[in-house]
Amino acid sequence: MNIDFVEQSLRDGQQSLWGMRLRAYEAAGALPYLKDAGYRTIDLTGAGMFTVLLREYGDDPWATLDFLVAGLKGNELRSGLRTLSCVGFAPTPHAIMDLWIQTLIKHGATSFWLYDCLYDMDLMKHMVDVVRNAGGQPVPAVMYGLTDVHDDAYFAERARQMASWEGVESIYIEDAAGILKPERARTLLPAIRQATGDIPLELHCHNTTNMAQHNYIVGIESGFTRIHTASRPMANGPSLPSTEAMATIVEHMGHTHRLDTSTFAPVAEHFEQVAREAGRATGVPAEYDPRMYDHQLPGGMTGTLINQLERHGMGHRFPEVLEAIPQVRVQLGSPIMATPFSQFVGVQAVLNIVTGKPYSMVSDEVIHYVLGHYGPVPSPIDPEVLDKIMSNPRTKQLQTWERPDPSLKEIRSRFAPGISDEELLLRFMMSDEEVDSMLAKGPLRVDRRRSSNNIVESLVDLIGAPGTSTSFAVSTSRFSVRAARTTA
Repeated sequence: MNIDFVEQSLRDGQQSLWGMRLRAYEAAGALPYLKDAGYRTIDLTGAGMFTVLLREYGDDPWATLDFLVAGLKGNELRSGLRTLSCVGFAPTPHAIMDLWIQTLIKHGATSFWLYDCLYDMDLMKHMVDVVRNAGGQPVPAVMYGLTDVHDDAYFAERARQMASWEGVESIYIEDAAGILKPERARTLLPAIRQATGDIPLELHCHNTTNMAQHNYIVGIESGFTRIHTASRPMANGPSLPSTEAMATIVEHMGHTHRLDTSTFAPVAEHFEQVAREAGRATGVPAEYDPRMYDHQLPGGMTGTLINQLERHGMGHRFPEVLEAIPQVRVQLGSPIMATPFSQFVGVQAVLNIVTGKPYSMVSDEVIHYVLGHYGPVPSPIDPEVLDKIMSNPRTKQLQTWERPDPSLKEIRSRFAPGISDEELLLRFMMSDEEVDSMLAKGPLRVDRRRSSNNIVESLVDLIGAPGTSTSFAVSTSRFSVRAARTTA
């Protein structure tokens, strides 16, 4: 059996380890090798990455996407999308969702993995149709969670429905928190395989508990033919298994793959150098922590939550938050712990601890969730908790809320006439001040050699190289540098 690989270094690998902070020039050196490596699909971007690039660095995310697409020409490129929203946590108007999909496809990201952790199947089917009608490839996702509600039959039935939808070429199973155990995989994955007929199945497991590669083995044995991996520096821990390790495992199992293994080392060396220069960590195998199966926090959110607590002088209370999360998760109806519901549960746990009076303070997002505005709640809310939330004055204000659904013409009327679809989407997603600052910044930086660290490294290499040269000089209209060997 041939096993295909979906490359995740540029998207979920760097999202899990670096908080979506990979910039165009930092990806540049890996692109020629990733381009020709033989991946089935390369996962590339999402609205969250657009937000970070513009807000943190003032980088143009559309120019960043164009640069990556050009460097990966000939590959199927993918973007992730929640069925309800592409901007923050609140539901996004249908017109913006449609335009976002159409514009990504125009820029070369033609494959979309679509997820809805509350499994609003009608909405997911609608978004599959939107992607298909726009000329894209929809890949609906089964998001795994460890709850009393979501048994094997539940997940298998959802996968069966997805496989029946027109235009669906493959189905994607994700364990975002890394809490799937091999013994559960041995019942769950064959059940999904049996329910979906012959459609290709993809497996995407985070290695938070160091079990993901074992689940991949079970998946391959169960008939899954596509696995998601990342280059070793961008793999493991809260990220996914490494491409290097899984290629060896696939070969050892007697299966084949289409990857050019000679590309592995230069890609890994590139990301290791980027990590050194930017002061970022690379992935390492995680130590087993049984608390993961209780709080079920996705890896990327764990780091974000710690940072937010530290910013408010509460970093030392993180263990309390971890202890509170499992109870809050169950009280709120056991949602799958992935975006945005992992954030809802985590923030509510913090509020319960800070106030000392659980649910005396509740976010608007949790109220919307309880009222069913995000979709069907998996199981009944704890009655006592429900009473507290429903008696909140803010709940009464939000009870009649309906998803905003302005037309694209109405949305355009809020902004300057004649702006491009790309600029419209950015201004809808972020503030005018942030977009104006980005536009004033000038061309996107794509050349790593502009890094001062690289300049110093190049000079050191040149000076140390054996040869007959005894001096060199560099000059521009603004400065000049001259260096010469000294004699002992």
